[in-house]
Amino acid sequence: MGIPGKASTDGHGTGPGERPQRLDEDRAIMDALFTQSPVGVAVFDTQLRLVRANPALERIHGIPNDQVLGHRLSEVLTELDTAGIESRLARVLETGLPVVGAEYHGRTPAEPGRDRVWMTSSFALNGPDGRRLGVTDVVIDITERHRARERLALLDDADARIGTTLDVTRTAQELADVLVPRLADLATIDLLDGVAAGEEPPLPGAGRIALRLTARKASHPVIAEDLRQIGEIQEFPADSPHAESLLDGQPRLLPAVGPDVDWVRNSPDPRGRALLAQGAHSLMVVPLRARDTILGVAHLYRTGTRPDAFEPDDLVLVQELVARAAVGVDNARRYTGERAAAVTLQQSMLPRSVPDQSAVRIAHHYRPARAHAGVSGCWFDVIPLSGARVALAVGDIPGAGIEAAACMGQICSALRILAQLDLAPDEVLARLDDMVPRLVEREHTAGSAPIMEKLVGATCLYAVYDPVSRRCVMASAGHPPPVVVDPGDRLRFAELPSNQPLGQGDPVFEPHEMELAEGSTLALYTRSLRHVLEADPSLERRLCAIMTQSRRSADEICRAVADAITPELAPQDDLALLLARTRSLDAAQVATWDLPPDPAAVSDARSLAARQVHQWGLEDLAFSTELIISELVTNAIRHATPPIRLRLIRDRMLIVEVSDASSTSPHIRRAAITDEGGRGLFLVARCSRHWGTRYHATGKTIWAEQSLTDVPLG
Repeated sequence: MGIPGKASTDGHGTGPGERPQRLDEDRAIMDALFTQSPVGVAVFDTQLRLVRANPALERIHGIPNDQVLGHRLSEVLTELDTAGIESRLARVLETGLPVVGAEYHGRTPAEPGRDRVWMTSSFALNGPDGRRLGVTDVVIDITERHRARERLALLDDADARIGTTLDVTRTAQELADVLVPRLADLATIDLLDGVAAGEEPPLPGAGRIALRLTARKASHPVIAEDLRQIGEIQEFPADSPHAESLLDGQPRLLPAVGPDVDWVRNSPDPRGRALLAQGAHSLMVVPLRARDTILGVAHLYRTGTRPDAFEPDDLVLVQELVARAAVGVDNARRYTGERAAAVTLQQSMLPRSVPDQSAVRIAHHYRPARAHAGVSGCWFDVIPLSGARVALAVGDIPGAGIEAAACMGQICSALRILAQLDLAPDEVLARLDDMVPRLVEREHTAGSAPIMEKLVGATCLYAVYDPVSRRCVMASAGHPPPVVVDPGDRLRFAELPSNQPLGQGDPVFEPHEMELAEGSTLALYTRSLRHVLEADPSLERRLCAIMTQSRRSADEICRAVADAITPELAPQDDLALLLARTRSLDAAQVATWDLPPDPAAVSDARSLAARQVHQWGLEDLAFSTELIISELVTNAIRHATPPIRLRLIRDRMLIVEVSDASSTSPHIRRAAITDEGGRGLFLVARCSRHWGTRYHATGKTIWAEQSLTDVPLG
């Protein structure tokens, strides 16, 4: 307990003489808090008139307190949302419940062109008797904190929205969409010419700089009415911030621009002045730079709808956004360039036109994949063979991209070489299968990346059609069987053993032979079509309905099938489709004679052939034909095994064929002057455009072709 008449020393009591002193100290402390606090404090009476305000609030509003005391906010602060503020204060005054952390935006007379953000907390003031005396508002300026929060949100939004695709134009547009309207009223993304096409950007030189408008976004359509259209090129003077930014790679911040600026006045393009006429008053130019390469520039404008100018903080934020977008643009550019190179490589290996031949009517269609640089490993080919025959091939390489295209080139080249050897389909695939591990081993030995490993598991279907016999022989290395549609519109899959893909260690590729009626359609396709049919069995009925429309041309059917399949393909799948509508040679176009193994038969063979050539109206070729037949038949009688057969075929070429039962073939050589023989095949080669040997199960055939328009040797 305290001693009577003295001040308590434990702080729980005050002596009578100390009470006025303590009240003075409290009043001084409260005055210091009110006047020295950095937080704005406003006291309103029950009529919401401002009765007291501290100096911090004076700094916040930018109006001297003596001009606002005694007034409602709506009477003096016209730049603010005073209706919302007074509504909040009235609610606190009525309910007595405080409101903490409310935010409001506005501008002050001190900074009429700059938006600011404040956070307020309001609470009621009550007297000792509980009577409501007024309401107090505590105000904190959180503009910088709010802007930092907005910048972080904008960066997060940019991460989610920019670079969603590997498309240069789309990525540039995503950047423009992020910049407008949150930072600017107009944003244009201009790239150096060739960047959108995947090319390396040219180095900016002295003089005017040409930029192609790639993307644009305006907060109001009227802003862009008189400006360039997407894809147009504009030249910027060397003294313009756009050209300077490209040359040195540094951004430009122009808080104020006008028509009197030199680079605007000297520009040959009036559209820059048109933009200023729309109210553009502030400009930022930021180069798109990725991996030390300048790709273009981003232009940001503010117009009359946003009177505040760009600030250094805005430039820092835009630089960060543009840098992120530049990486996306460069990735898309590199992808576009790789895709163009891969597609060009692949399409250069695919037949652009079908070679002239009479065996089949060809229609083909190829559609690249939507992913993996637009290239998978599918391919097809049409190869004319001797005897008016034709080879049809289709296949798939595992993987995608330019490596798959390179492997496809290896397979296509090897197949064309083997086809010219007139090998049977199963033997062609066996030699391809033997080639695959050799290529892979060579790649490893060279120490380079094992690109050729993609050949392991490649599939191939190889078919040979003979229009004379109407027989088709085919073999498959893990590839789906072809579709056969006969002239009666009956559709079936060829009963073809699938065998193993190439490089899987199984060297046996069982062939399949079938007879095709004239007018039948043979459809060869890549595995992607088979995958679609397995996923959606109902699609097979639609394809059957398309392919059995015999009144439609092969080209129309091919296009219709591709249109039906393409929407169902996976993004990584491309499609190759080859349709062959069979023909047959008329009996009048073929003449065949069996010859005895007697030297006297040579003269008879010449006479028979001469008579047939005259019947076909090819008298100019009679002498050379007789010479070819004389040499080939003589060789067969002397060196081969019977039976011996002579066949003439009048097609796009005049074809001479001599067959025997021997598997040995003579070789062409240059005979010496003193040699009595050895000139036969040399004469055959001189008299014909092409000649060669093909082997079959019962022996071999030596053939020679003469063009119907060739001038005969004789």
